[in-house]
This record gives sequence, C-alpha cells and structure tokens, in this order.
Amino acid sequence: MWCRGIRGATTVSENTREAIITASKELLQEMTKANGVEVDDVASVLFTMTSDLDAAFPAAAARELGWYQTALLCAQELDVPDSMPFCLRILMLINTEKSVKEIVHVYIRGTEGLREEPDKS
Repeated sequence: MWCRGIRGATTVSENTREAIITASKELLQEMTKANGVEVDDVASVLFTMTSDLDAAFPAAAARELGWYQTALLCAQELDVPDSMPFCLRILMLINTEKSVKEIVHVYIRGTEGLREEPDKS
C-alpha cells in the first residue's frame, strides 16, 4: 500500500455556511467516486479556502458525510494577487494500491484551469 494524494478544487457560489458545506460535500464525493475511495482508505484531508471565504469550516462537510474518524484540517490559501476568488481546494491523502498515474484529480465549477497537464507529445 502507498499513501497517495488526490487534489481537487471548486468554486463556492457565495460566502455562506450553506454554500461552503454544499461545495465541500460535492467535491469530496466527486473525488472519492473518481478514485474508488472508501472512507476507511482516507488517511487525512487538508481543506484550504481563499481569504474571501470564512463563513464555515469546510471540514464540517466531511463530518456531515460521516467521516468521524478521519483526520481533517482547514487552512487559508495564500492571498496571491489575481488568484481565483471563492476557491476551495482539497488535498486528500489515501492509502491505496494505485500508482500515481492512476490517481484522478478533480477540478470542477470553473477551476479546471488550475491544474494544466503537461503536453505529452
């Protein structure tokens, strides 16, 4: 077994608890579905949000999904000029037999350009 990281990002519609929790749940569910991850496979999850989001802890979404034994941490993104606003990012560390190349990173709701894959030609 290896510990692998799955990256994900989304935008949040507004700075409210409901919008942050909804976006967090959606991204967590998309990340686990895309990678065939069960909750017991998750070692830890780091949530970050841009400075314009502060109405809730995104980790609360994981608890609402039943992730009671998972190590969770929330942090604020660096406030880089001209960075994407209302952005929520997740780094999920999982225990898996998958290779790095098999990991599917998930970028939704306008964040697709945050992780551009190199040209393999």
